[in-house]
Parts: sequence; structure tokens; C-alpha cells
Amino acid sequence: MAGLLRSVASRFGRITGGRSVPAPTAGPIPAQVARRRQVAALQRRELSYAPELDGQADPGEIVWTWVPYEDDPRQGKDRPVLVVGRQSRTLFGLMLSSQSDRDGQRHWLALGPGEWDRDQRPSWVRLDRVLTMREDSIRREGAVLDRRRFDRVGQALRAGYGWR
Repeated sequence: MAGLLRSVASRFGRITGGRSVPAPTAGPIPAQVARRRQVAALQRRELSYAPELDGQADPGEIVWTWVPYEDDPRQGKDRPVLVVGRQSRTLFGLMLSSQSDRDGQRHWLALGPGEWDRDQRPSWVRLDRVLTMREDSIRREGAVLDRRRFDRVGQALRAGYGWR
């Protein structure tokens, strides 16, 4: 049994709480943390809200992709990401979390529940970690974030992080 678990763990990454966490070598191309130059260029642009459920991810949409953990980039999980920008086939996004302990934490903004979570759990968006994603690494479009909540995210990015 232990050999089987080691085999599964080596193929899918570590196993936590009964679920496997895929390693980046197996499966989709992981999102990357945007480099300072990319973030600076994105911050200078006007945030735009342009969702269009047409198979391409657009600003204002929440998509699902594999995101590495900050403390161990070799590990990660599939999670929802709010698209806030696009440059050709590269997408820029902010990850979402449904962990309730995010409430009141610095760099996290409460969004509430949405169609991107089938259990309708409240979500929070992380404002200080911009991700870059290749368009072909997106697993699926999850939902459109309504304009009111997108504007709240934009307001928080402008007020606390120097975005336009």
C-alpha cells in the first residue's frame, strides 16, 4: 500500500486531505507570477471590463487554470483566476480563494459567491500577486464577474497598488 501511495504521489504530486495536488510536469502549463516589468506595464494601462463568452478569456471573466503555490512553485492546484488584462495570447489575472480565513487579510478583497464555484462559496481575490497565463493553459471559462464587483477590484488596485 505504501508503495502504491508513493507511486501516486510521484505521478500527481503531494496528496493532501485525500486529494492529489498535480505537479506542473503533469497536465496543463502552469500560470506564472508576472515579472515586475510586466506588472508595471499592466498598471499603466487603463483597466477594462470586456467579458465576452466566446471561448477566449477576456478582462472581467473568471477562468480556471493551474496555479503554483507561492511557498513551493513545484506544487499547486487548479483554481479560478480573474482576468484583468490581455496582451496578445498572454493573459494577466488575479487568483481567487474560497478559504474563509481570508476575510480581513491584507492583499485580499472579498468578492462573495459566484457562478465560478459550483458550491456558491464566498470568494476572495488576491490583489498583490499578478499571474501570467498562456491562453492555451486555460482549462475553461468559469463565469463573468459582474461589473460592480469588477469595479470594486479595480478601485482597490488603483488605491493600494498604483494601477490606473
